[in-house]
Amino acid sequence: MRYIGLDLHKKLLVVCALDQRGKVLFRETVACRREALVAFAKSKLCKTDQLAVEATTNTWAVADILRPFVAAVTVGNPLQIKAIAQTKVKTDKIDAQVLANLIRCEYLPTVWTPDAATQKLRQLTTLRGGGITDRSRLKSRVQSLLAQLLVVPPVKVVFCQKGLQWLRTVELPAEVRSAIDLYLRLYEAVDQELRKIDDQLKALAYEDGRAKLLMTLPGVAHGVAMSLLAAFGDIGRFKDGDHAASYLGLTPSLRQSAAKRYHGRITKAGCPQTRAMLVQAVQAASDHPGPIGAFFRRLRKRKKYNVAVIATARKLVTIAYLMLKNNEPYRYAKSDVVKNKLTECRRKSQQPTSKRARVSRLSPEASPLNDLYRQHGLPSCQSPGEWSAGERRALERAEVTAFAEEAHKATLKTKPRTRKDSQ
Repeated sequence: MRYIGLDLHKKLLVVCALDQRGKVLFRETVACRREALVAFAKSKLCKTDQLAVEATTNTWAVADILRPFVAAVTVGNPLQIKAIAQTKVKTDKIDAQVLANLIRCEYLPTVWTPDAATQKLRQLTTLRGGGITDRSRLKSRVQSLLAQLLVVPPVKVVFCQKGLQWLRTVELPAEVRSAIDLYLRLYEAVDQELRKIDDQLKALAYEDGRAKLLMTLPGVAHGVAMSLLAAFGDIGRFKDGDHAASYLGLTPSLRQSAAKRYHGRITKAGCPQTRAMLVQAVQAASDHPGPIGAFFRRLRKRKKYNVAVIATARKLVTIAYLMLKNNEPYRYAKSDVVKNKLTECRRKSQQPTSKRARVSRLSPEASPLNDLYRQHGLPSCQSPGEWSAGERRALERAEVTAFAEEAHKATLKTKPRTRKDSQ
């Protein structure tokens, strides 16, 4: 068996092959193109070879090309590899040999290999995130030009229907007018493409039961739900919600030596786009009358705003993990908000409402929230009668018991009177 390390770059691939004793068998430099990689694999690789490569931009494409020619392709975590094998002399040949030695000694820190569906979802959510960033930059440039001229818009939000109409007709110097018209054309083009991506994500979210589960959380719409699923992949690879939050970089850093221990800022590991979307979700859910909103408001009284937001984002991830693990929607959701989110996604997916049997609203055991979940093909959540004593105590401490029970109370709906009934 041979152990081969690949130091991957944008234009070339540096290869180092070792035997079981660590002796260098061959070194080679290969152009990082599909034809060159296939030719190298056919001429140099064997079915028993073990390949190691660091995770980078084009890692998965190279791995997919070489995987049929070898026993396994292992993708290493570059941050952990750097911590383990950091040297004062660093060259491509040394890096390739280090990777080969790490996999030979079975000491290579690996990353999870996403399946094809997860890779496509990651590409789509990344594309959406990039479009949102570009649109925000265009907004900032327009507002910067207005600020330079001390022009105060008549509306609070410039990029709304009324604000855009004013922006197209306001009198400005010729050069500024030309620049703003250019930015508006670019903004409209990016916004139109983002709407198409959003429609595609909404349809995918409604077809994915996991995404519909996450959309029952306050502040979580199709964008946040699909971004979380793209980042998590297989939820079973996490031991608990804390590990899932750590994977997204929402846990504080730790420096410990002997009796001294220092907790610093969050690690910011994992996908920064998913972390940013979670922060936006928390800001939207900050005034929610349920436990998540109460948790944020309680922290806000004694912590800085950013600290409370990040702590609530971590709480949101741990709750999302439990919902996915137990296949249960959120128990304290506002039914009207969830209905709007799910109905919009169903409309984009062009699927009819689920025709599952519904609980009669006249029954004392009926739950409007569970009735809504069943209409959209979701499992039921635990009703107040099934809540544990510990859960009830937590709700009482947060002073949200009344709201939590109200979401499950059946409301008697009287049949509207017709002309025949009034006669």
